[in-house]
This record gives sequence, structure tokens and C-alpha cells, in this order.
Amino acid sequence: MNSPALAVRATVLQAPTPWSLEVLSDVVVSVSATGTIEAVDAADSDRARHALATAASTVVLGDDQRLLPGLVDLHVHAPQWPQLGTGLDVSLERWLFQYTFALEARYRDTAFAESVWAAMVPTLLAHGTTTAVYFATTHVEATTALASACLAAGQRAYVGRVAMDHPDHTPPDYRDPDAEQGVAASAASIRAIGALHDPMGLVAPIITPRFIPACSDDLLGGLGDLAAHTGVTVQTHCSESDWEHLEVLRRHGRRDAHSLDHFGLLVAHTVLAHGTHLDDADMDLLTARGAGVAHCPLSNAYFAGAVFPTARALARKVRVGLGSDVAGGSHPGLFTQCAMAVTASRLLGDGVDVTLPADRRGVVGARIDAVTAFHLATAGGAAVLGAPVGLWEPGRAFDAIAVDLAREGSALRRWD
Repeated sequence: MNSPALAVRATVLQAPTPWSLEVLSDVVVSVSATGTIEAVDAADSDRARHALATAASTVVLGDDQRLLPGLVDLHVHAPQWPQLGTGLDVSLERWLFQYTFALEARYRDTAFAESVWAAMVPTLLAHGTTTAVYFATTHVEATTALASACLAAGQRAYVGRVAMDHPDHTPPDYRDPDAEQGVAASAASIRAIGALHDPMGLVAPIITPRFIPACSDDLLGGLGDLAAHTGVTVQTHCSESDWEHLEVLRRHGRRDAHSLDHFGLLVAHTVLAHGTHLDDADMDLLTARGAGVAHCPLSNAYFAGAVFPTARALARKVRVGLGSDVAGGSHPGLFTQCAMAVTASRLLGDGVDVTLPADRRGVVGARIDAVTAFHLATAGGAAVLGAPVGLWEPGRAFDAIAVDLAREGSALRRWD
């Protein structure tokens, strides 16, 4: 038997499917020097005893502690961290121009960017977010600094320079000068992130058109070509709100997902934020392309004008994970998003218009439960990205969090 670099003895939880919770009581997780899970064995087995006796480092969690897969946040607007929870009283398009674009433009000052990243990344880790998918800004230097901050903190991250050039839906002081320069800057960002010293392979670039209204057709097509040429995956917003969804229909005469596909931006592991207005044909297209949805239930309550139909998407084999959507989502923790995802599904299922009879008020089959939400925050998000995290399986990365059920001041407790 080989000796692992790390052996952790604990009771572990995981949700390998949206409908199943597994509790593995008193097991030993053996981890290699590269952070890969080598084995998960019952603590009284010979291999587990050998691992505990010979590992370079051991951790034994107490009876009131549980080991969970690290949480995967599929949608974080990193530059919006300073405005977390503010300005949420206006519509999306007003919020962007009144608050957000002006803040994001400040990140031309790389020192300011670094000060924000230094506060944000450790805070997300403290909330259990071991993997994050980031929208950065239009600035290559600030975007590279975000990737560096994730590496320094040990957070797995997908970091995207935001591309946007459309004069009708972006401010003149915060957009790419034209499509050619936007594509070139995104390519430069991919190279800069790829040049970072990253022996564990924690950080990757991701091509990031902000959303269709913010991008010219030439920019969208150029970014699609860049994705095809580099093999780098894509993130963007899709069918997010009535305004955004209808603007794409007006401009292109087709629905958001189909426009993204037309431009080569709907590829394997494309992350589509929100998706509240997706119909069945859209979902089938996502499934066919291997793309997935970052379900952002809290920010959807502020800006979407709709509830994402999680149960329907899962039934159509769409990959779905969770996103905080900082700062449109006013809380950075994914456990809060888990709770909100369940709550939103109940509202969709039960309905809210009491002038209608109860049997006509809601959407049949819309409810999800806590197990499904936990899956979305872990294995579900990992599947959207194609990332080797989210489950206790040999070959996956040991991205993990420990939850203390006896922490003073917490209502979370272990009861017999």
C-alpha cells in the first residue's frame, strides 16, 4: 500500500444525483500529494488503518463535525463586491447604468482591484466556496490580478475578462473600443492567466461576453471563433430578465440560447447565468450542446421577473448548478442560495396569486428539496463545469469543507 500525503477520518456527506443523499459514516479519505482523492474506506478497514498510520498528515474530525464537498459558485461578479446588497430597488438595466458600470470602470486602477480581490476571495472561501466562476472586468490587468489572488488563496477558479462593446447598452467610458480590440483583449487575458505559475491547475480562463445586448454581432462571432480556436469554455447571461430576453428577440429574431449557439458560444460546459425565461426547446439545445445553467435564485427575485424552473430543467437533462450572482445576489454564501432555491421552487409550485383557485395557482411538479439544492451546490455545479470536484470519488480533487454542528451561537446541532 502507498502512503498518502493526507488522511482525513470523518463522516462525509454527498449528493451524487439531484435525488439522493449519501452519508458515509466514519470513513478515511486518502489524498495524494497533488490533492487527488485516492481512496475512501471504512475506518476499520486495513487500508484505512494503514493510511492513518503512514500519511504525512492526518486530520480526525469530531463527532459533531461533518466533511462536505467544497461548494461550487457558478456566477460571481467579482468587481461588484463593494456594492454587495446595495441598489437593488431598481430594474436591471437601471442598476447597471446607475451603479454597476461606474464601479466596474474603477478597476482600471489595478491597485484598487487587488484590494478588492484580497478581501473577496478569502471571504468566499470562509463561506465554503472552494470553486468560483468569476466575471471580472474589461481590464486585462485586473482580471489577471483576480486569477493571481485565487491562486494565492488556494481557490479553484474560472476567471473571465468581460467583453462588451455595444454603444446602446454600455457606457462610453467602460467598453471595448470595437469588436476586434475586444477579441484581442480576451485572447490576451487567456494568455496571461495561462502564464501564471499554477502547478495544481487551480485557475483557468473563461471567455466572457457580458450578455448579448452589451455585445455587437462582430464581437459575439469573434469570441465564438476564439472559443473554437483555444478550446476555452464560455460564460455569459442568458434569458435573464424580461428586458434582456426581449431585447435579444427584437434584435436577432430568435431566442437567447439559439443566438448564442449561432455565434459559436454554446459549447461544452458553457455556463449560462439565470435562464429564467428558457423554454423547453432552449433547454433541449443546452442539453445537446453540453451547456449548463447557473441558477441564481436570490438575484432572480430582484431582477429576473421569473423563477427558474429547476425541476423542469433537471427533468430535461440540463446541467444545473447554483450561483450567488454577487452583487445582484445580496449574500455571498451558497448555503443561503440553497435555501433560496428551495423557497423559490415552493413559490413557483404553490403560486402566489390568491385570486386564483389553489389548484390553478402554481406549477405542478416545480418543487425541489434540500437534497436537490445540496447537489446543485456541489456535484451539479461540478458537472456544469466538467470539473473533477463535488463528490468523494477516487480521481477527483479533494476540495472540501468541514461543518461544525456544535459551534457556539449556531442553531445547527446534532440531535440523536
